[in-house]
Amino acid sequence: MVSIPFVKMVGAGNDFIIIEARADFDYAKFAKAVCDRQNGIGADGVLILEKSTQSDYRMRIINADGSEAEMCGNGARCMAAYIVMNLKPVKVLFGMETLAGEILAEAQGDVARVRLSSPKDYRPNLNITVANQKLEVHYIDTGVPHTIVFVDGLQEVNVNSLGALIRNHPRFAPRGTNVNFVERAREGMVAVRTYERGVEAETLACGTGSVAAALVAYLYAHPNVKKQKDAFMKVLTASKEILEVTFDLDEGYKIDNVWLKGSAKLIAKGEYFYV
Repeated sequence: MVSIPFVKMVGAGNDFIIIEARADFDYAKFAKAVCDRQNGIGADGVLILEKSTQSDYRMRIINADGSEAEMCGNGARCMAAYIVMNLKPVKVLFGMETLAGEILAEAQGDVARVRLSSPKDYRPNLNITVANQKLEVHYIDTGVPHTIVFVDGLQEVNVNSLGALIRNHPRFAPRGTNVNFVERAREGMVAVRTYERGVEAETLACGTGSVAAALVAYLYAHPNVKKQKDAFMKVLTASKEILEVTFDLDEGYKIDNVWLKGSAKLIAKGEYFYV
């Protein structure tokens, strides 16, 4: 049995176990055990803080199923808050290396914000068939792959059933996709429920999914806007917390300077006894 120091944090409903890097350690096996909500601590994923030769810090993300994710927006915000609380960085704005590229982060109190890598591979108006139902969906990579489905009656959607089918649709092979069901709440705000790849279920929030939903909803609401600095959208998550997304838009759907802001709270810390 090994005693592993941990911190549990939650960002807008997404919960994570944070540990520091360990030599010769099976992170996939550990994540499956510690994220189990009955026999472990319970979490959507594990965040690992490592040293970086390319940035100030390096963050790895291991999903609850043991797979490694390229990026996690709410996880990055929790890691930023963890770094500020425990490492006391000299820089207010510091860098974190991820598999999706370097991101920038800052945190103060229970609020953290991160600048994500620039979105890519935007593909609007894709037609797919799922369970004999024709759907129009929209795809964008905000560090990890996301598919947007606009709906009316968000609370009536069977997110786990329909989300799983879209997540594994051949159109998105081999990586698969996260799936975000999005309803326009009011001007400048959308409500989102997300089926997360790697968790393989609905989560209470998804940072990169909230960003994807905000970007696609903004483009649809403002079809004639070709350039915009500091565009702004709010996203109401399933946890009822609101995330804020800002970005710059240029011609040809070029999106840059994407920031995600919201809560990042310490829940618990201690030792996990791992067999």
